[in-house]
Amino acid sequence: MALRPVQVNIKALDDAAVGRFWAEALGWGVSSEGPGVTNVEPLGGFVWPDPVALCVDVVTVPEPKTSTKNRVHLDLATSSAAHHAELVARLRDLGATPAQVGQGVVPWTVLADPEGNEFCVLEPRDVYRDTGPIAAVVVDCVDPRAMARFWGQATDWTPHGVTDDEAVFRCAKGVGPYLEFLRVPGGKAVPDRVHLDLLPYPGDDQEAEVARLRALGAVDIDLGQGDVRWKCLADPDGHEFCVLAPS
Repeated sequence: MALRPVQVNIKALDDAAVGRFWAEALGWGVSSEGPGVTNVEPLGGFVWPDPVALCVDVVTVPEPKTSTKNRVHLDLATSSAAHHAELVARLRDLGATPAQVGQGVVPWTVLADPEGNEFCVLEPRDVYRDTGPIAAVVVDCVDPRAMARFWGQATDWTPHGVTDDEAVFRCAKGVGPYLEFLRVPGGKAVPDRVHLDLLPYPGDDQEAEVARLRALGAVDIDLGQGDVRWKCLADPDGHEFCVLAPS
């Protein structure tokens, strides 16, 4: 048994506005499965779930983002210096603002979406040439090796290097974005504004998968979700994530 990352969940005061921003940023389309939820996914016949892309789900919540930096963010890929400059300018026009997260002088650009969720526009890097618009989902953590042990067993993604400072995963098919755990001082201070959603494979049992994750060190959490089809958990470092019901 194993789970597959299928989407990035972003909480927002205005799911439609934030969803439109990310659709324009990524060149994707928008749809909705119901009030308070905006789905952002690739155009051109994309059928979810597909590892070529981690989709974005924007969900309405009543609380605004705090000033605390999100522990999960997106890195966007660019193919050239000109593309990087054009993308940053276009994102600014869409409502993104410069963000300071202690990055100092770096070759990438740190921005925040219209509700303050930080993200990076990377300078061209060969490793991300085939990821699509999202180069990586980046997760701050205290111990990348511990995250590698948990997420390496929780999902069927393949490790691409594990050190004291970084643990990197990607779908075993070699498509789509990377999942990167970076060592960052300090632990969780506020509820996560951005998290991953995982999906069992057809025929696998959601409850069995959740039990397996608990045995690996995950814990159940109450986010006020009520009676829903998905299960809310946190990994050993406190990162929230959801296990969706099999499709």
